[in-house]
Amino acid sequence: MSALLGEIGVPVAAARGAAIRQQLLELPAPVVADALGYHDKTTSRLLRETSGTWSRYAAGNHPRSPSGWTPQRITDG
Repeated sequence: MSALLGEIGVPVAAARGAAIRQQLLELPAPVVADALGYHDKTTSRLLRETSGTWSRYAAGNHPRSPSGWTPQRITDG
């Protein structure tokens, strides 16, 4: 795929970098790293370069709902 894109003039490396930086503006760096197989230090560095704002992401597994929260039932009226 990379070769085909190169043949038609698409700068593959630049496009990949732009796509990752866009994801970092929308998602926390650890999430992007995990999804794409990057090291979290790499995505954190890219985030700093893009002036992203995900500075308070609580990494880890969060399987429980917030205390006191219960799902709303949806009924057909």
